[in-house]
Amino acid sequence: MPKKAKPAGNEKKDGPLPYKKAKVEAVGGPSTLNFDSPGGLFESLISPIKIETFFKDFWEQKPLLIQRDDPALATYYQSLFRLTDLKSLCSQGMYYGRDVNVCRCVNGKKKVLNKDGKAHFLQLRKDFDQKRATIQFHQPQRFKDELWRIQEKLECYFGSLVGSNVYITPAGSQGLPPHYDDVEVFILQLEGEKHWRLYHPTVPLAREYSVEAEDRIGRPTHEFTLKPGDLLYFPRGTIHQADTPPGLAHSTHVTISTYQNNSWGDFLLDTISGLVFDTAKEDVEFRAGIPRQLLLQEETTTVATRRLSGFLRTLADRLEGTKELLSSDMKKDFVTHRLPPYYVGDGAELSTPGGKLPRLDSIVRLQFKDHIVLTVGLDQDRTDEMQEKMVYIYHSLKNRRERHMMGNEEETESHGLRFPFSHMDALQQIWNSSAISVKDLKLTTDEEKESLVLSLWTECLIQVI
Repeated sequence: MPKKAKPAGNEKKDGPLPYKKAKVEAVGGPSTLNFDSPGGLFESLISPIKIETFFKDFWEQKPLLIQRDDPALATYYQSLFRLTDLKSLCSQGMYYGRDVNVCRCVNGKKKVLNKDGKAHFLQLRKDFDQKRATIQFHQPQRFKDELWRIQEKLECYFGSLVGSNVYITPAGSQGLPPHYDDVEVFILQLEGEKHWRLYHPTVPLAREYSVEAEDRIGRPTHEFTLKPGDLLYFPRGTIHQADTPPGLAHSTHVTISTYQNNSWGDFLLDTISGLVFDTAKEDVEFRAGIPRQLLLQEETTTVATRRLSGFLRTLADRLEGTKELLSSDMKKDFVTHRLPPYYVGDGAELSTPGGKLPRLDSIVRLQFKDHIVLTVGLDQDRTDEMQEKMVYIYHSLKNRRERHMMGNEEETESHGLRFPFSHMDALQQIWNSSAISVKDLKLTTDEEKESLVLSLWTECLIQVI
């Protein structure tokens, strides 16, 4: 079935640009998306654009509009979330602020129309019909299985948290003023039509959300209308606003977002402390005291600045030969807060070990690899100078889907194991092999080999074949 895709052009100034046309085969199956692998899912999501083209020409650079003439895909998109779904969701106990926001853009500003406490469908529908308010539903993947299925695969693909929000806007209304976000955004149009205007970023690849005044953003660089089955991508920092055209039915779209606080700067902050720790153990210059009263001075002295520059050059030289970086938080935070693997049924395979108990003569292989991270860190149970490196394994098999992206830090716990750094080679053998004999693991004793695989098996991370 033919589909059309284009980088959105300035239709106001130059007139509509011709679509880039591509002949592609209709994807089989009821979902029309390919869930065989994380890469397959993403490629089918942005079809007919190829993955290589997307990351070369669009990712973090410019918007991409994919408009499709595909009834099967439009029907599938509509099944992801409908206005009528709110009735059953409200019966499960949804609350204003936490689960639902009601708002409208008035004179370039966001007007919040939330009530207190629990949200009731009849009140939401009344505000929707009479006040022309937009209903924003937070993180619907907590309740909608197919969105869970999509976002879980995308988290595997990007290696970053993937959240979503649904926006339902009545005809002739707009929910939010012009603004930009701190996330990479994929818009899927589910019901009705939505009129979009995009503008040049004032802060490319922004690290925060911000509302922008109409008189500051100039004319739109792109303007178009999305219909069910269409997809829009734009980078973080892209200023945008959207409204439902008058005289038509309501519009529903889902915003799927990723790469919040996932930049090189974030990664540098995450790893630099471990690099300094390692270097200070071997280089006495790093352990020397700073000048007296340095912390009392209003400005950093030239001597201190030069000294820090020298230390940074030393760290850069050391980094060239480093294989294992000590990750402070990013890997653990990602795995701790992401979605659990998608499953149908009770999910017993994620919490209860199955099959044979691993023995020394067993052949084992890793499972749920996309949901596990292997990282090196300092022994978190010791705070003295004798802190040693440990190998930490974190996984998301026992994560709670209903808490995904809800910011409940006090309710979030990490799941995993830790081993002495001497176990690193054996763990990498398991990670890098399709299957391996327990007796071939690079550990000193048979007891260590059996203990290692038993620990992994108990966490449902390996299976005996």
